[in-house]
Order: sequence, then structure tokens, then C-alpha cells
Amino acid sequence: MGAVLALGAALGISPRAMAELLPGIEAVMVRKMNERIGSGEHG
Repeated sequence: MGAVLALGAALGISPRAMAELLPGIEAVMVRKMNERIGSGEHG
């Protein structure tokens, strides 16, 4: 979480906004990773 907040700060995004956006972004990342693992595409 600290790295995400630091990245947001470097991009000029407030910590409050990052906390609001993170769950949605995380859900998409997990879904896409699971799709790649399921398809056998690892890299």
C-alpha cells in the first residue's frame, strides 16, 4: 500500500483519491492475471 501511495504522490494524485481508486484497479489486475494464468500465457 505504501508503494501505491508513493506512486500516486509522484503522479500528483492525492492519497485519498488513491485509496478510493485502488480497490477497483486491484480487482482488474487480479482478473487479468487470472486470465493469463488460465490461458497459459505467462510472459
